[in-house]
Amino acid sequence: SAAGVLVCLLEYPRSRRKKGSTMERCGQKYLTAVVKLFGPLTRNYYIRAILHAALAVPAGFLLSTILGTVCLGIASGIYLLAAVRGEEWRPIEQKPRERPQVGGTIKQPPSNPPPRP
Repeated sequence: SAAGVLVCLLEYPRSRRKKGSTMERCGQKYLTAVVKLFGPLTRNYYIRAILHAALAVPAGFLLSTILGTVCLGIASGIYLLAAVRGEEWRPIEQKPRERPQVGGTIKQPPSNPPPRP
């Protein structure tokens, strides 16, 4: 059960995408700080793959936990594939909101009289 809590805490914060935007989960910023605290130990997907595989081994000996073993094994394979492709976990940083300029939003009135095309 402690291993399940560890996996949940590690997996809850989403990683930032290379392109596009990533929606942050509710309360993710607190867990992101914890994941960032451990540095390369939690950012590196090779380490995550090894951790998931190591957690799957003891769970494989009981019939009641075989489904969890399969899930951890699949997660380990996915992390290994992502690590081979050069991906790593990156935190989502909030961008400072830009204030719209008042003068930039006002459009110029049309210069030619009606009827206009």
